[in-house]
Amino acid sequence: MVRDFSLFTSPGMLPTANGDPHAAVACVHAGPPIFYSTSNTRDGRGTWVITRASDQRRVLQDTETFSSHRSIFASVLGESWPMIPLELDPPFHGVFRSLLNPLLSPKRVMALEPAVRERAIKLIDRIAASGTSCDIMKDFAVPFAVNIFLRFIGLSDNGLETFVGWARDLLHGDKEQRPPAARTIVAFIDELATERRKEPVDDFMTFIVKAKVEGRLLSDEEVRGIGVLVFVAGLDTVSAAICFDLAHLARNPKDQELLRSEPDRIAVAAEELLRAYSTIQMIRVATKDVDFKGAPIRKGDYVSCATMIANRDPAEFECPNEIDLAREDNRHAAFGYGPHRCLGSHLARREIVIGLEEWLARIPAFRIKTGTEPITFGGHVFGIENLILDWS
Repeated sequence: MVRDFSLFTSPGMLPTANGDPHAAVACVHAGPPIFYSTSNTRDGRGTWVITRASDQRRVLQDTETFSSHRSIFASVLGESWPMIPLELDPPFHGVFRSLLNPLLSPKRVMALEPAVRERAIKLIDRIAASGTSCDIMKDFAVPFAVNIFLRFIGLSDNGLETFVGWARDLLHGDKEQRPPAARTIVAFIDELATERRKEPVDDFMTFIVKAKVEGRLLSDEEVRGIGVLVFVAGLDTVSAAICFDLAHLARNPKDQELLRSEPDRIAVAAEELLRAYSTIQMIRVATKDVDFKGAPIRKGDYVSCATMIANRDPAEFECPNEIDLAREDNRHAAFGYGPHRCLGSHLARREIVIGLEEWLARIPAFRIKTGTEPITFGGHVFGIENLILDWS
């Protein structure tokens, strides 16, 4: 029941030139539906690994047995406050989810769409004007995602480079870089909340500091938990998704030409790309001893529901390792399942679709630049360090 497997260190998971970590994780489907990995977190903790999509749904929907509260950000600082609502369990999760849902509803996202598209166009036009190649991660995907965060929370672009640096150190830094980055982000969120309490404006943080749950204002810790989640959630995931998508199109010119000639297909194609290049490992904590398909899960054990594993499950998807941009009934797990399903999924989807639409509309046929090799990696969030595209 113990297997030598880790999303951080198994073959294909460490930074690899021209790597394919999504194909590498598919090896687990040849084994049992659940096994124990002795080291499957950033800090080297073991987890039970759920390999079937149907079983992951079962875990993620059973919030009484599998808690979402890990304090994954706060623990970097030696603290335990939750990111809200991600790390709250029912019934409190539902209280905050009801508060925040309207801010990220499809209607609200539609209202944000012109600003999202404007930013994509501005970045891509600048790239096109400066030459015939670029590093997608550095020049487009990360600045794009950070800008949307700034717009959403109600800040100008003036601090964009600073925010990019914070995000880089927090999400990809070493053990020396991550704590100071986390402290800096917390201080920024706390300071912004203080400013909005003194001088309210029409923005996200003002809404949060004035909001009430169960008849009371939110505590400082709750405001921080929401603000930090908004900062963290949309940065790495969206930028990684855009990079994996453009890498696929660079390597598959027929798919690229199909979407270029029929842009109406991009929204459907984006769902298949989300399935095939899913990026998130979700971890739950057992709240009691439980037998799960013969596995003796004990209270406090970590349980891994990796979306990149569920989305390559042959019991769920026909030919799961083939990328079919016309795939139908695409019930992928990219945004999770159950009550904690990603609150920002509507916005993330539009960011990805708009990014692809505007890139294909403004950049001619592109390929991976000769002599360069995208470096991919596994982990809690799969990603690409660099992706140099060329359209000369």
